[in-house]
Amino acid sequence: MRPRFPGYARDGRGTGPLGVLVANLGTPDAPTAAAVRRYLAEFLADARVVELPRPLWWLILHAFVLPLRPRRSARLYAKVWGPDGSPLLAGSRAIADGLAPRLRERVGSDVHVALGMRYGRPALAAALGELAARGCARVLVLPLFPQYSSTTTGSVFDAVAAELSAWRRVPELRTVATYHAEPAYIAALAASLRESWAAGPPDRLLLSFHGLPQRYVAAGDHYRDECLATAGLLRAALDWPQERLVISFQSRFGREPWIEPATDATLLRLAREGVGRVDVACPGFAADCLETLEEIAITNRERFLAAGGREMRYVPALGARPDHLAALAALAARHLGGWPAGEVKS
Repeated sequence: MRPRFPGYARDGRGTGPLGVLVANLGTPDAPTAAAVRRYLAEFLADARVVELPRPLWWLILHAFVLPLRPRRSARLYAKVWGPDGSPLLAGSRAIADGLAPRLRERVGSDVHVALGMRYGRPALAAALGELAARGCARVLVLPLFPQYSSTTTGSVFDAVAAELSAWRRVPELRTVATYHAEPAYIAALAASLRESWAAGPPDRLLLSFHGLPQRYVAAGDHYRDECLATAGLLRAALDWPQERLVISFQSRFGREPWIEPATDATLLRLAREGVGRVDVACPGFAADCLETLEEIAITNRERFLAAGGREMRYVPALGARPDHLAALAALAARHLGGWPAGEVKS
């Protein structure tokens, strides 16, 4: 069948408003095995996520992973599912909703913000369609991944390009590849931690980033370097002692080597060394999700206490904090600057 090749609506001026596509990873529709299976089938089929020969991985995925993992993962999702549903979706929506009015204050023209998920719903295609329906002839793609990785930001760019390949009139595009060193982002992280220390600082501050297979880094993915850069800038902003800062990587999947040290093993080591109180922050997550609320705040906290630790506190993701929204708005406005539909106000 011939593609329909849709395009965006034109306004009478021939320019139209600016569009911002806020993107995040994605989430199941419900904490059920069936919903998780649909989500994992899409997520794990992405060649950027699992870099194995397709026939081999298809066999492993459909013979072993999808028949077994969804039921267990659904139980974990159920622990963190809230009144608004998926915490990642609710948190991402709050960021997108909060970003829109701040951008309109900064940009000298109308700006529309749409939220899209790389996997699951609302899909990136639907978000792009929403912006097209509003006449956005210029679109900024803003993935909510501060540190670039081929598996996240790179995959979002792939999906956007694939969707637009079927459009008759493709909008002008700009992309934000990374903001790991953005001063306002670092300042928001620092403020969040200082607020959590109102009753006193911890013995150790653990910064846990999502993990990545070691061979991806060896192949040229700069993700680990950007995580370490964020951690160094945050330590400097806090004036935090180097010897009391620990950096680790979480959410390992499969048996191949991942970048280290691993978060779970690091917390057990700290407990066995007699470190009483540890605060854990996850600077790579813009909104809280399964990996922060269940993996860190529940499972790893229980393991730390069982191993002899006295107290482990999880410092929530920045989410829709005003300083985080201001940082994202400043970042987006800078990237939008100079487009004919409007210039950034000073």
